[in-house]
Amino acid sequence: MSPLQNHITALIRASGPLTLAEFMALCLQHPEHGYYTTRDPLGASGDFTTSPEISQMFGELIGLCLAQRWLDMGAPAPFTLAELGPGRGTLMADILRATRGVAGFHAAAEIVLIETSPALRARQAEALAGYEPTWENTFAPKPQPLLLVANEFFDALPIRQFIRDEAGWRERVVGLEEGALAFGLTDATQLAALEHRLDDTEIGDLVEVCGPAEAVASEIGAHIADHGGCALIIDYGDWRSNGDTFQAVKAHEKVSPLDSLGSADLTAHVDFQALAQAAEPAAHSPLTPQGVFLERLGITARAQALAQNLTGAALESHIAAHRRLTHPEEMGTLFKVMALMPSGAPAPAGLQNGA
Repeated sequence: MSPLQNHITALIRASGPLTLAEFMALCLQHPEHGYYTTRDPLGASGDFTTSPEISQMFGELIGLCLAQRWLDMGAPAPFTLAELGPGRGTLMADILRATRGVAGFHAAAEIVLIETSPALRARQAEALAGYEPTWENTFAPKPQPLLLVANEFFDALPIRQFIRDEAGWRERVVGLEEGALAFGLTDATQLAALEHRLDDTEIGDLVEVCGPAEAVASEIGAHIADHGGCALIIDYGDWRSNGDTFQAVKAHEKVSPLDSLGSADLTAHVDFQALAQAAEPAAHSPLTPQGVFLERLGITARAQALAQNLTGAALESHIAAHRRLTHPEEMGTLFKVMALMPSGAPAPAGLQNGA
């Protein structure tokens, strides 16, 4: 039994079952044994690979999208260029490389990385050497325009799960069964926060709620409404939560969430409707598949330009990366993109205005 499993087992014996949010928070962020506090999880030797690690094209197009929005805003200086959960710093490095030719953009940008992992902060410092970013544990930008990107950030925030039955909602929890970790359910109760889900769910349906995600979205939306800017949220999920999407991944394979505590990534699909509602009074773009978004930004033309200097295995890898980012059977449909912007402002390039 791992040290983290011992710790969680002792907590349950002392205080009773944990909510899924409590369990996720301990597994991912425990100061000594948490997944994100002890390792670099990315890449072939890690547990998962994100879009920026698949191809430079992803970050380049995000950078040009943000730079165009900055120009459309009147090129404010200074402004905050922020990323939530920057991984190895690859996305921000690609954004900055792609925008070197945008006059005044780098001089005006104050780069802020919101990251709690010491291991990943070290990798980000290497990737962004020369750019002088600053790091924060939480989102708290200066009172100035904000351009923000969050790629696969919200999916790692702790969720709670509720199953509907005749008497109300029963929460899924993690407890002990014959000394081993096991899922269980609380007694049914009425929940005002889920009243709006009675119209689109039936007995036995499961919905997921992510309070931390809504809190962050609320802060971003309030800042953009007050100070201007734009936030790009890119993640896997859909417009509304419905069904069990809680999963654990280790070495690029799905494993049981109750195994490998602290050494497997725990995630859930993002409820984009909940983020959009929490971000009010900021407006939001329509939810757009990642493949459609990248195609609108010109990824195929960029891929063709890069391919001219490639042959053999390098060319095959490049073609595979383009497909993985955009094809409906790969990341093109599962991953979605939504922008937050001031009410009345147009959506950024690649997206369209929504209600």
